Amino acid sequence: MSDYKINKSDSEWKSQLSDEQYRILRKKGTEMPFTGTYNSHSEAGLYACAGCEAPLFKSDAKFDSGCGWPSFDASIKGNVNYTLDKSHGMVRTEIICESCGGHLGHVFNDGPTITGTRYCVNSASLDFKKS
Repeated sequence: MSDYKINKSDSEWKSQLSDEQYRILRKKGTEMPFTGTYNSHSEAGLYACAGCEAPLFKSDAKFDSGCGWPSFDASIKGNVNYTLDKSHGMVRTEIICESCGGHLGHVFNDGPTITGTRYCVNSASLDFKKS
């Protein structure tokens, strides 16, 4: 178990999530670019964690970065945590859900908007709530 607000055993996560969601959220996987449900999604609403429903990103922060994953220029303050990721021979900043510790993707300082930030997020780690 961990120190997150929402703590579940591995078997509980496996029973709640799809195989793809489990692989990404709990095992730090990634989906193939341009395959995720929310890559080209443009409805107004809120993107929440698929593991615990914590609100993560507002639809007005979403933009088309062309990278193949949903991209946002800002997260909802206090709901995304950041950690150093040195996997795969790279140095990146991993983004995780503050409530359950689910892996969301990575954040980069190459965004084209005024924030200069690009949150590159796996669709499988998100659940959309239409407004």
